[in-house]
Amino acid sequence: MFELTDRIAVVTGAAGNLGRAVAKLFVSAGARVVFVDRSQQRLEEKCGDLAADGGHLLAGDVDLTDEASVAALFDRIDAAYGRLDILVNTVGGFRGGDAVAASDPADWDFLFRINVRPTLLMCREAVPRMARQGRGRIINVGSEAALRGAANIAAYSASKAAVVRLTEGLAAEGKADGVTANSVLPGTMDTPVNRQAMPDADFTKWVRLEQVAAAILFLASDAAGGVTGASLPVTGKG
Repeated sequence: MFELTDRIAVVTGAAGNLGRAVAKLFVSAGARVVFVDRSQQRLEEKCGDLAADGGHLLAGDVDLTDEASVAALFDRIDAAYGRLDILVNTVGGFRGGDAVAASDPADWDFLFRINVRPTLLMCREAVPRMARQGRGRIINVGSEAALRGAANIAAYSASKAAVVRLTEGLAAEGKADGVTANSVLPGTMDTPVNRQAMPDADFTKWVRLEQVAAAILFLASDAAGGVTGASLPVTGKG
């Protein structure tokens, strides 16, 4: 397993299915994890056991779409650790089902607000800190849908494609400062929500959360020091 001993790693959406899987793997790899979520109560319920060993920070009640809330989060990180080595942005959402001509502009606004804005605001705060250190790792979670458009999910696909383009821009800007930026592009992930939404699907073809988390761990590690600007599909058997 790739080691992250004593690295300070921020994981957004830590109380979610993927976020918790990433945070759990990071803790086992030796990182000190800042668990970030919009609900402190949910964070304590879902991740309290992972943070029990000490050295970690449960940072709940953070609105990742709000600049002031994100800035306050980084003030807490600065006070607790004085540095930041890894940022993993897992926050996002999905809406689909309508053709472009029948789509509601409000759905487009929602998807760009939840899929792009949190990643943007977190990276804006993280990059200067990493650049001052001369080292940093940013891993953003996109989607396989970012690779090409498809019927009835254009808004979602476009918002995830924006995450990929944002990541590529960060990679180009961070090279001189030792800051890498990469994205992982999961296919359909095997989660309780997806199983409930698609009960007739073949779950064995879906990518497991642990597989996506393992790809993120690699990109966060020293082994991926020469990798930046990559968009890594993690699709299981799908």
